[in-house]
Amino acid sequence: MSDTDAPLSHDDEEILDVTILDEVDEPVAESAFDRPGRWYIVHTFAGHEQKVIGALNNIIKSRELGDQIYEIYLPEEDVTEFKSGKKVTVSKRMFPSYLLIRCEPDPEIFYVIGSTPGVTGFVGAEKTRPTALTRREVDNIIRPHVEGAEAPVAKRRLPTHEFEVNDTVQIKTGPFATFSGHVAEINEDQLKVKVLVDIFGRETPVELDFTQVTKL
Repeated sequence: MSDTDAPLSHDDEEILDVTILDEVDEPVAESAFDRPGRWYIVHTFAGHEQKVIGALNNIIKSRELGDQIYEIYLPEEDVTEFKSGKKVTVSKRMFPSYLLIRCEPDPEIFYVIGSTPGVTGFVGAEKTRPTALTRREVDNIIRPHVEGAEAPVAKRRLPTHEFEVNDTVQIKTGPFATFSGHVAEINEDQLKVKVLVDIFGRETPVELDFTQVTKL
C-alpha cells in the first residue's frame, strides 16, 4: 500500500476536520425577507410618510400589536446636492409616498394598517389580501447584510444642483472672482458649468466647478 493510500491517523483526521470547517464557514448574507412576517408596500398621502409612521407606532403600542406588526421601513438614500455653491450630502426618500411594512398576513392587521390616518391603501391586486413582496424585491430595497462586511455601495446618482441654463450667477473664487454672468451650459457628469462672463466688453465663456459659483 502506497503512502497516499495509508489510513489517516487520529491527528490527521482532526487537521482535516478543521480544514474543511474553515473552507465552508463563510459569512452568510442576512436578508430582511427571512424575518418573521411578510413585507408589503403601503401608499400614503404625499409628504405624510413620517406622520403615518408615528400614527402607526402609536396604534401598535396602544393595541399591543408588536407581535403582529413588526417593522415599518422608509427607504432612503444619501444624495449629493449643491446648495449655495456648497456640496452637501442629504438623505432622500427613494420612493416618495411609499412605506414598507413587515407584518403578519392577517386581514385584521391589513385593516388596522389601511385605516391609519394618512394611508391611502396597500399596493396589491386585492384590498383584503395585499400582494407581499418577493425575496428579490425586498433585497433590492433593503440590501442584505453580511456580518463583518461593509455596507454595499449604492449606485452612483448624478448630484442634484440649483443651476439652470440662463441663470445669473456670481463667481466666488479664482481669477474671475466677483464677476457675474449667465449659465450657458451645465455638465452634471463633471460637476461644472460654463458661464458667459463680460470681460473687457466681450462675452467670454468660462468653465467653472459648481462650488465656484452661486446664483444671484
